[in-house]
Amino acid sequence: MVRTICEMWREMKAITAMVMVQIATAVLNILFKLAVVDGMEPRVLVAYRLFFATLFMLPLSFIFQREKRPEFTWNLLLLALLSGLLGAVLPSTFTITGLALTSATFASAAAVLTPLITFVLAAFLRMESVRFGTREGKAKVFGTLFGVGGALVFIFYRGKDIHIWSTDIDLMNKSHDSSRDATTSHHISILGALFVFGGNFSYAFWLLLQVKVSKQFGGAYWNATLMNLTGSVVAVIIALCWNCDLKEWKLGWNIRLFTIAYASIVMSGMVIAVNAWCVESRGALFVSVFSPVALVVVALVGSFILNETLHVGSIIGTVIIVGGLYLVLWGKNKEMKSITLTSDFIETNKTTSKDISLNNLPTLSTNVP
Repeated sequence: MVRTICEMWREMKAITAMVMVQIATAVLNILFKLAVVDGMEPRVLVAYRLFFATLFMLPLSFIFQREKRPEFTWNLLLLALLSGLLGAVLPSTFTITGLALTSATFASAAAVLTPLITFVLAAFLRMESVRFGTREGKAKVFGTLFGVGGALVFIFYRGKDIHIWSTDIDLMNKSHDSSRDATTSHHISILGALFVFGGNFSYAFWLLLQVKVSKQFGGAYWNATLMNLTGSVVAVIIALCWNCDLKEWKLGWNIRLFTIAYASIVMSGMVIAVNAWCVESRGALFVSVFSPVALVVVALVGSFILNETLHVGSIIGTVIIVGGLYLVLWGKNKEMKSITLTSDFIETNKTTSKDISLNNLPTLSTNVP
């Protein structure tokens, strides 16, 4: 009885943690949208975010993972630079730029495609076996196709408007630029969609890079710290080369400063820690299952405070995307169980074979001559 209660508590704690992580992610997308609509340059926003994230994560790395501090070499520095570029600078820059041209709901829907994109890239690079002849392989392939189809439906099909509620709240009412038009208009900007998908592809490449080199960075905190550190240097250089106007770097007590603080402290600090704990205790598949939660939150909140209009096409596209995600996750889960059972069977056979050979040996005398 006590063990059952403990298991239920552990399960509920993990579920609650992941729901909170997805809500935090949804809030970040909304804040990014508001900051860009307020006129903040996306590249400056990325540079500030990574710089303050480094300042926040570095003490945490020394406090919680001092013994896991990696040995700093030129090879590690180059890997950290590549990690910062693929995992921080490019995804953030592309996604925030795409947010300005599309909507927070679309960016969240596109983020759900990341596991599918990762599977395609891993299969192309021969880091993942497709095995189309099996049920698991077919599920992963068709799930990926569903995800792509859902994204196309979201972009190109409108349908009737869906008004969940009527409200006078519109935090974007001061904006009269193309970002507002893209949010409230009929179409999703093709250029904006390409930027968002570019961020997804970059992040998928970073995930594949982590499979190969994550152990060289020490613990999760050191990994994030080095990624943010090198990424901030690259982001500052890109932002200064893109626009040398120092007025763009001026911060006040407004949505821009709040967005940077939230992205640096909550997302780069707390969320990383919770994600690491959930992956360690429940597995990466458990974490991936909750990714559509952020999409639902953004869709509801966006329609309430960002004046984002939902359409039949966006709802259908979202459902297809989420369905494709779960189909891929189901196939991956079955594949992992199959691999585990096969490994256990091989180990059992080895042990049995060893026991048989030992039993067939003649009895040895224990008397010392």
